[in-house]
Amino acid sequence: MSLKTPAGPDAHTPDPDGGQDPVPVPSPEAIADLVADAITAPSLHNAQPWRFRYDPHRRVVEVRADPDRGIALSDPEGRAAHLGCAAALFNLRVAAAHAGWKPVTRLLPDPGDPLLLAEVRLDGGRALYDATRLPYRKTTETYRRSGEPYDGTADAYDELADLYPALRRRRTSRAPFTEERIDEQLLDTLRRAALIEGARLAFPDEFHGETVLELGREAERRQLSDTALREELAAWTGDHRTHPPDTPPDDGVPSDAFGPRARAGNAPVRDLGAGDDPSGRAVADFERSPQLALLGTAGDSRADWLRAGQALERVLLEATLDGLATSLASEALEWDELRWAVRDPASALSHVQMVIRFGYGDQPGPALRRRPVQEVLTVTGDG
Repeated sequence: MSLKTPAGPDAHTPDPDGGQDPVPVPSPEAIADLVADAITAPSLHNAQPWRFRYDPHRRVVEVRADPDRGIALSDPEGRAAHLGCAAALFNLRVAAAHAGWKPVTRLLPDPGDPLLLAEVRLDGGRALYDATRLPYRKTTETYRRSGEPYDGTADAYDELADLYPALRRRRTSRAPFTEERIDEQLLDTLRRAALIEGARLAFPDEFHGETVLELGREAERRQLSDTALREELAAWTGDHRTHPPDTPPDDGVPSDAFGPRARAGNAPVRDLGAGDDPSGRAVADFERSPQLALLGTAGDSRADWLRAGQALERVLLEATLDGLATSLASEALEWDELRWAVRDPASALSHVQMVIRFGYGDQPGPALRRRPVQEVLTVTGDG
């Protein structure tokens, strides 16, 4: 990723920390590189509900919600859209730290602009990332238990940069995982990743895990019995969305990403092709004891959703670096009464924001298409 700066007198701005050296202004080309990394984030049905606006005079990248890309019936309050935008926000922070910037983040900075979800100011003062440095995340032996966001220190920026290699390796896998169990040390690493961003990650016992799976099945049954919900799902999934000249759309989930059908019983992932002709899909045996986690927050405000989305992406990137496969299960969370039941009474989670399935598998999901950067990024002023 390049850090090109525009020529001329506007190429630098004063150091916001009061230093004497001016801070270089990232060029629009450099910001486009950062946004290209940011939009590798996951979102419900790959709807990509984000937009970005760059103000070079302030060195600020705004992360904004795109109201035209909401999923109205399944996500009427926009919670899932906030999670997706926040995951993209986290990727932006990772990419900026990797490129040598200090990404200073403010959530919901303007109450009068509800589409403005976050601002990221790119401060200077960091050396370009040293890929030979021993990753800080691998040497620390403790993780934060306070739930306070962890930001603003050299270690914090280094930890962000360490996650960069996972940005384009992370996939959602709807394939079977093996029965190999994840060791407790790695589970603690994932818990810590959530805590750093102000959320919590709980691993339910087998009994509650089966309850969570059954709640997901109930949500799927409800969706299949509702014509409007089936049509909404079909609008974002399947190959019928491909139009001549055989160019697939830059969003949604194509059929080759649905994964196989379960040979017997139910798969521990949402079956995006449940209402379609199953003859063209493979059949497979899924793991008998899925390893699930509940990502939650103390509150359920828009700010909590944004914290949860960043925590989600941090957990997914950490899992990717550590060799884990992942998939997301949000279907039960789309129904208020089912979402409440997903909560694990044995944990301190008040509001579950996402169900994550972890495991080991040799079938990573395909890389889903993304909208071009020029469609989601606007540069203000003359740069």
